[in-house]
Amino acid sequence: MFQKLLLSVFIILLMDVVLKHCNLCSHHDGLKCHTAMKSCWKFDLWTQNRTCTTENYYYYDCFTGKLYLFRYAKLNCKPCAPGMYQMFHDLLRETFCCIDRNYCNDGTGNLDISSILIEDMNQKKELNDD
Repeated sequence: MFQKLLLSVFIILLMDVVLKHCNLCSHHDGLKCHTAMKSCWKFDLWTQNRTCTTENYYYYDCFTGKLYLFRYAKLNCKPCAPGMYQMFHDLLRETFCCIDRNYCNDGTGNLDISSILIEDMNQKKELNDD
């Protein structure tokens, strides 16, 4: 009996200290996930592997000139290398990394999305959690 109790305490401590939890979504429009929102985890031991990744995809709008417009985001747990990458002539990928808390890659870190909508969404979430 004592061994089971010790094992359960160890697992709880391991989950709070050693594991990093991230959001996992293959198509996030900045407000909600259009595929099933899942979670993923990774060990929070090595500094190069502690990050949750958000990949924002922008497309080139030829009607407005040299302007890239936000299309969608991918949220995942893979190792992160921040920066921008031109995938095709009209598709740009921007990668953000976050390590500050669990589930920090929520898709709202994009500056092209209105902060009013995000604040309203957070207030609704807080009201539903109560």
